[in-house]
Amino acid sequence: MIDDELWSAIGDPTRRRMLDLLLADGGGTATGLSERLPVTRQAVAKHLGVLDRAGLVHSAPYGRERRYTVDEDRLTHAIHQLADVTHAWDRRLQRIKTIAEAIERKER
Repeated sequence: MIDDELWSAIGDPTRRRMLDLLLADGGGTATGLSERLPVTRQAVAKHLGVLDRAGLVHSAPYGRERRYTVDEDRLTHAIHQLADVTHAWDRRLQRIKTIAEAIERKER
């Protein structure tokens, strides 16, 4: 079963970049991320909220801010879902290829 909220969160390129940065740095704050992305701190905070609701990040107090880290188990779950979808589409495409080849043979 595909988790729509998870894939909606991952589907945005800014959020994917944020996940990349958080993974590479072991975590970060909205201010730190906004310094490295072409969006405002407020936009970063909204994106982090989406990632948090999808379970992809967790936050903890960090001075006057919050420090965000990636939930690697949730990210692994997304990777497994993507592999399942890839496998299903590979099977579908193989069936289409088989049908197309059968039609081509009949036309010869």
